[in-house]
Amino acid sequence: MALNKSKGNMYEFVTHTWNVIKGECYHDCEYCYMKRWGKLNPIRFDEKELKTDLGCGNFIFVGSSNDMFADGVPYQWISQVIEHCKKFDNRYLLQTKAPDAYQDFNLNEKFILGVTIETNRVYPQMGKTPSPAARAMAMSSLTNRKFITIEPIMDFDLNAMLELVDIVKPDWVNIGADTGNNSLPEPSEAKINELIESLSLHSTKIEIKKNMKRLRSL
Repeated sequence: MALNKSKGNMYEFVTHTWNVIKGECYHDCEYCYMKRWGKLNPIRFDEKELKTDLGCGNFIFVGSSNDMFADGVPYQWISQVIEHCKKFDNRYLLQTKAPDAYQDFNLNEKFILGVTIETNRVYPQMGKTPSPAARAMAMSSLTNRKFITIEPIMDFDLNAMLELVDIVKPDWVNIGADTGNNSLPEPSEAKINELIESLSLHSTKIEIKKNMKRLRSL
């Protein structure tokens, strides 16, 4: 199998994506782009992907099409993916809405650990995910490089949102918008700018994705 070159609405700093655990995500978020394939695409382990040569010097987003740390994903599946990654001299980006699972695996310095925190609030569109506060607390004790992705950004309470960032202490924060026309509760442009300014004052590195142009004119 081959690595996939990163493209589209992906992180610009990622060179490739690689997915072994595929199909429907257990979180069942209403805005998940995987829903376009419906229930005919059940979650599965694509064992032939473990023959993939991951090369060297790459920055690979592992599990870009599914949250492989979601509750219900077999431990052995995740373990096999991680152990295959360790065979190659790359950096690996992981991202989840269930970061408590990170502690179940031996994730060395090759792995950069991400958490999605779309808002400090709990909205029904977020499916079966842990609350944003629970996600932040699970990230707080991790010693790897860490990042937060606020995507799709949903309406929030500024001080509470900043508190979650302070709990995680990320190396950087990504901010992105909903690109799927899912009618999510979104913050105003003024509120977004206030969040960005506040994060800057906290000396937090910020990566603003191109899809934010829909919500922000700057």
